[in-house]
Amino acid sequence: MKITVDTGSCVSSGQCVLLAPETFDQNEDDGTVVLLTEEPAAAEEDAVRQAELTCPAAAIRLSGT
Repeated sequence: MKITVDTGSCVSSGQCVLLAPETFDQNEDDGTVVLLTEEPAAAEEDAVRQAELTCPAAAIRLSGT
């Protein structure tokens, strides 16, 4: 699984960080998503999928799933 994020469309809801904190963080200045790793650990993949589905701005994209 590979992750890409679109920080330009991110609305800073923070749902991704709550669901997958090993993969996502938030920018301290504006709260937008920060991708910690493009390829999450196997144990984090379900949480990352949930983060993609939960993101209100559809700013998270997964490939190779």
